[in-house]
Amino acid sequence: MTLHDTMIVRPLMRWLALTIFFFSGWKAEGEKPTADKCVVIAAPHTSNWDFLYTVCLAFIFRIRPRIMMKSNWFFWPLGPIFRWIGAMPIDRSTSNNVVAQSIEAFNHQAELFLVVPPSGTRQKVTYWKSGFYHIANGAQVPIALGFLDYGRKVGGFGPSVFPTGNMEADMVEIRKFYEPISGKNPLQASDSLLSPAPRPPC
Repeated sequence: MTLHDTMIVRPLMRWLALTIFFFSGWKAEGEKPTADKCVVIAAPHTSNWDFLYTVCLAFIFRIRPRIMMKSNWFFWPLGPIFRWIGAMPIDRSTSNNVVAQSIEAFNHQAELFLVVPPSGTRQKVTYWKSGFYHIANGAQVPIALGFLDYGRKVGGFGPSVFPTGNMEADMVEIRKFYEPISGKNPLQASDSLLSPAPRPPC
């Protein structure tokens, strides 16, 4: 049970999210993915503020997300709070298990919006981690292109991409969408979406 499943609190939180967006000058853009299950890319991820705006967007679009976060953030008293909001701890040292467990979760749930920051960190990285793609491809669910554009102060959803199994070709389509989008700290954004050399799921 998370905050997004609490019927009485959920409308109040949506109002709070809309209020935060209004007074901070942000706007929501796009439409909620039509699929009941999907992997949601959270990009670009360059600041801790991304988490707040992502949670706000979840309430604005009326979705119940499960948001991947690094496990070292789940210390007392933040751990129970993050879990209540919908965050789930991820141990990057066992990345292959994360992919397998995520696919298993999709196979056993009627509705699941799994939010994944593909860079894996708010710090600058050379390439995105490919785990989000392997999860979506293995579970045969679409990849919803979620975004936070600090340049325009707009966040929301772009189109959805259904993985074909040809990761490099699918990444070309994803790259085109994210090219004009600017994170809070643009210098920390990834240089590229995919390593030119084959890499194991991570």
